[in-house]
Parts: sequence; C-alpha cells; structure tokens
Amino acid sequence: MSHLQNLLLDSLLGTKHVDSAALIRLQERILCIASPGFSVMPSDVRTLVNGFAKNPLRARREGLYFKEKDYKCVRADDYSLYAKNENTGVVVVKTHLHLLVATYTEGMYPSVCVEATEKLGDYLRRKGN
Repeated sequence: MSHLQNLLLDSLLGTKHVDSAALIRLQERILCIASPGFSVMPSDVRTLVNGFAKNPLRARREGLYFKEKDYKCVRADDYSLYAKNENTGVVVVKTHLHLLVATYTEGMYPSVCVEATEKLGDYLRRKGN
C-alpha cells in the first residue's frame, strides 16, 4: 500500500488545495489508506458508498452527511460526487475497486481539488484499480 499512499499524498495533498484524502475499498467497504490525521468512520464510508450504490441523483437531491456535517451535493453521477458546506467540500471519485475521497477547506481552490482527484481517479481506472 505504500505506493498508493505515496500517490495519494503526492498527487493530491501536494497540490496544496487538498486538505485530506483517503482510499476506500468498495467491495469490503473499508478504509484502505488515508492521509495523516484523516479518520473516516464506518458510517462515513457507508454514506459515500451508498451515494454511488443507490441512485446518485438521490445523493444530489438529498445531499450527504459526512464527518458530522451536512453537505449540499453539487454533482452526482456514476463516477463522481462533489459536495460542499460553506467554504469546505468533499470530492469523491469512483474507480473499479475504490472510492477516492478528497476534502478541501477555506482558502483552497475547489477546482484544483476536483481536477487533481479526477486525474488520479482516471489514472487508477486505467491501471484497473
């Protein structure tokens, strides 16, 4: 996992517009790796997996409850969920085996967070992950 952890830290946190990141294994619904200090509770894992497993449009309509905050979903489709709460947000990208999760905070550019997360998600999909 160290290769994936390095990839996560370098390509996402290295942008300085991603506050924290994690990789969740879809089939087992467990957290594989996370950036230092980023804990994702099992209930948060379920919320994110269900955002894709059920109808993504439902997530868009109802929003997400993640890390004890209500987020308004601004994009929801088969591969991506973007949600925000005031000046913070969460970006989730689905690959074949994982959910890639990235958060941003006030002072960071959401567009850079989205671009970096989507780019890493595309890379992982091409590699079959």
